[in-house]
Amino acid sequence: MGEERSGHRSLADQLRSWPDERLVRLLTDRPDLATPAPHDFSQLASRAAVRNSIARALDNLTRGELFVLDALVVAGQTTEIELVEIVHADPGFTVATVRRLVDLALAWESPEGLRPLSVVADALVGGPDAGVSGLRPRSADPRPTEELLAVVESLPGPARALLDHVVDNGSTAKAGSARIGLRPEDAETPAELLIAHRLLVPAGSLQPGLLAVPGEVGLALRGGRTTTTPVDVPPPVASEPRSPRLSASAAVGAATDVVRRTTTLLEWWGHRPAAALRTTGLGVRELRAAAAHLQVAEPEAALVVEVAAEAGLLGSRADADGNQVWVPTDEFDRWRDLPPAEQWTVLAQAWLASPRLPSLVGERGPDQKPWNALTPELAAHGMPEAKQMVLATLAGLPEGEGLASGTGLPSLVDRVAWDRPRRPRTRPDLVAWAVAEAAVLGLTGADVLAPYARALVAGDDPTPVLAALLPPPVDHVLLQADLTAVAPGPLEPDLARRLQQVADVESHGGATVYRFSADSVRRALDSGWTTAEVHAFVLAASRTPVPQPLTYLVEDVARSFGRLRVGAATSFIRSDDEVALAELVNHPRAAGLGLQRLAPTVLISSLPLDVLLPRLRELGSAPVVEGPDGTVRVGASEGLRARTPRTRDSAEPGRVAARQAAQVASAVRSVRDGDADARSRPASASAPGGGVLSALRDAIERRGVVVIGFTDNQGVIAERSVLPLSVDGGQLVARDSDADPDDPDAERRYAVHRINRVLPVGG
Repeated sequence: MGEERSGHRSLADQLRSWPDERLVRLLTDRPDLATPAPHDFSQLASRAAVRNSIARALDNLTRGELFVLDALVVAGQTTEIELVEIVHADPGFTVATVRRLVDLALAWESPEGLRPLSVVADALVGGPDAGVSGLRPRSADPRPTEELLAVVESLPGPARALLDHVVDNGSTAKAGSARIGLRPEDAETPAELLIAHRLLVPAGSLQPGLLAVPGEVGLALRGGRTTTTPVDVPPPVASEPRSPRLSASAAVGAATDVVRRTTTLLEWWGHRPAAALRTTGLGVRELRAAAAHLQVAEPEAALVVEVAAEAGLLGSRADADGNQVWVPTDEFDRWRDLPPAEQWTVLAQAWLASPRLPSLVGERGPDQKPWNALTPELAAHGMPEAKQMVLATLAGLPEGEGLASGTGLPSLVDRVAWDRPRRPRTRPDLVAWAVAEAAVLGLTGADVLAPYARALVAGDDPTPVLAALLPPPVDHVLLQADLTAVAPGPLEPDLARRLQQVADVESHGGATVYRFSADSVRRALDSGWTTAEVHAFVLAASRTPVPQPLTYLVEDVARSFGRLRVGAATSFIRSDDEVALAELVNHPRAAGLGLQRLAPTVLISSLPLDVLLPRLRELGSAPVVEGPDGTVRVGASEGLRARTPRTRDSAEPGRVAARQAAQVASAVRSVRDGDADARSRPASASAPGGGVLSALRDAIERRGVVVIGFTDNQGVIAERSVLPLSVDGGQLVARDSDADPDDPDAERRYAVHRINRVLPVGG
């Protein structure tokens, strides 16, 4: 191939020499290079030099690593030893960072020395907070440092102040009215004096009217380094010791609560579906009702809803009238039968991989409309990474220490900003939300990362660790004379579900209190329990004798239960008790029922059955439904279920890792096979497809001269010997190879699609 015969070592050559293990690391760290699989090493090298790909790779570097890369851009073409000298950091950190930059194909070891890819300089934007020193690249023929320092020392005060100001603000300044080409003795302003001493030079024809301080001048002013402070020291996270027992207890309690609330909410929505908005979101009224049912604030209810949806436990379907509603999925039934520790693991893994922003629910968006839960737009691409980094930082704190009160959260934001300085401006909000949500979900307690959450962050299964901290489930309750039952610990799932059919939860905590009432007992009878089954259940579930008040309550409800029977006429009411029907007809609140008495034991109503039944119960009656054959129809109603939505790949790390590994392996095989095929083909000046771009980018990286064949605007085919400078937006910027160094017209632009061949000089 042409690049092999040119006698130069290109980036493609370097990648070709790497073993498969190193290529796998590159394609794993920069997955955009592997999709679709590149044809050969030239195409792989060309992709690595694309601006968007480089920007994505830079986004995953720490501030210290960016400063090292910035120093490499300033040095231009250097050695590892010299780079260690100009980076204000521990030598070991600099060397390790250089190795990482080479493995990421952001830098490469050319025959002339270590150097960054040409597009990296344009992608490094911002100031010191973004890992950018503000120094320009060194000149091709830099002056000695001693000479520069002598010139700087001889500058008058105003000129020195101007030079320092320009260097501290990006090393560029507008030329204004300053004249260029003067001798030092003819300069009349500080700017002209700096220009005369070549401390300020024209920035190039692509930036007309702009002056720049050469990189060697900035290095001299900063003592031979790109920064005046160390770049390898991350900001500390303010922490303080916490009681291990207190923090673990708080975390386990929160984990237990989120599992219980998820179960409670979804079981409720299984029988009373929540209406969905036209945007498929959850309305404010439904969220408020869910928060009241769970006895939590609306932000916590929104978090429970969002996590349940991300875990595949909540989905939408059409109800009997064709309206979209939110109901549990069939996956919820399987999840509900899992042990509590496994239930929590499902929720925690779904939250960790979720881009959703439940903390924004209720806030107003750019259009001044409130955000609704489950709205598709309520997501941020950087949220999963923010959660991972927050938990990883908390895991790095000393054992038994959590975020300090007041200063802990701001210091955590600073630390995450150091780890990912190029991330969006919303980072402080993302970090704060991640900390708050982690506390609600039980990953932290008193701002200390729980032991099982450490396993989750490390990629291990947290279930065994959490299970060891949870109290063992109990199979009994303690009945009290005040119609309450106390569960001395977490109940077994089946017992808890059956008890909630007969009694209502009154309070939660270390011991859950259930209260029996006429309504709760009637609910059990409505679901198909018999009086004998209720008595048998409370007797079997209690370790204490069944108090008489509870026995009397069950018997009283059973006596009134079914005394009225409701059918559809539109609806009819029948009872052998004529007095009960007379009381109902004459009830002050029965006027809206549209009742008419057909016989001493029969009434009809204008209301449909599903409306009449709850209205009669509100009046204190206990009716049952009677079928056409006169039999009583009672039984547990089946809750609605939606089809489980397709699980997000991000919620299943194993599947994601396997798929990525397969893509990377396929890409490595593709470039190896393509390279073997290319070696067997005759050499040509340009290859089909992306060959021209690959050759141009290779020349840019080598700073090599090439001969390009192109078609000009008049359709004339021509050739020109040029030094390629950059390729961007379908345009090649190149300088005539035989032009004088100070010729302002030597730089030209060529449309890449008009270039039909690229031949390295000497190829």
